[in-house]
Amino acid sequence: MLLLAIMWGLSIPITKLGLETIPPLTLTALRFLVAVPLFLVLAAGRLRVPWQAVPSIVALGVMGITLGNVAQSFGVQGTSASAGTIISATIPIFIVIFAAIRLKQSVTGRQWIGLFAAFVGIALVAVGSGSGVDDMSKTTVAGVAWMLVSAVAIAFYYIWSAELTEKYGTLPVAAWNALAGLVAILPLAGWEMGHEPMQITAQAVWAIIYLGSMVTVAGLLLWLYLLRAVPARVAASVQYLQPVFGIAAASVLFGDQLGLMFAVGVVLILGGLALAVANKRPAPEQAVPHE
Repeated sequence: MLLLAIMWGLSIPITKLGLETIPPLTLTALRFLVAVPLFLVLAAGRLRVPWQAVPSIVALGVMGITLGNVAQSFGVQGTSASAGTIISATIPIFIVIFAAIRLKQSVTGRQWIGLFAAFVGIALVAVGSGSGVDDMSKTTVAGVAWMLVSAVAIAFYYIWSAELTEKYGTLPVAAWNALAGLVAILPLAGWEMGHEPMQITAQAVWAIIYLGSMVTVAGLLLWLYLLRAVPARVAASVQYLQPVFGIAAASVLFGDQLGLMFAVGVVLILGGLALAVANKRPAPEQAVPHE
């Protein structure tokens, strides 16, 4: 759990390092050019799925991989690394909302209070994350909006992929999702490369490799292992540790200035997250990872 918290917690600061010389669409495409072959190798021999499942798998790939990760790249570009990290930690909050819609899971009064507190915290984070030492560390309204779009898209992907992974297996669905998302983003990345300046540096290469292999592939496999090795609610607590490492890395790498409102916003978001995912009543184990 500690390893996963570090791996995922560093994803936003490392994305920002990659964005210093590579524009968002291209960075996302390169990230999945690393991840997709790894997924295909790991799922080798288990890639066959029924034709009737293909439209759903492709649609989820475009939603979760293309929209979710492209929006995240634009969001990271428009926020400080600290703000981007804490806003990305709201994904479980949207999972609660979508679980109530799709899986018919009830939302308690305490969970609604948690959701409200978290969204107030997002607003305070957006206002209270002061600029760092350069333009890349500034937080803009558009950047916050993109991060929220990303959180919604990724949460949607997690909930709506539950049925597919249960029927056809996690690795085959993940591999085809990633491939569909990559195919969808390649034309956009090609257009961007013709209109935006970019430079492939050693720093950018390491960022791409880390995001593709460690965050996207190894992170998913480690998360699935945790869900089998420990109770799902225990595994979910990694969400509380992830922002700690991300904010610490952002402060070191980019000199993010963290004001009082930012600190209050972080407390509200993490406290709201704790309330939103809390449920004292026993629940079927297959539903727990999506709460």
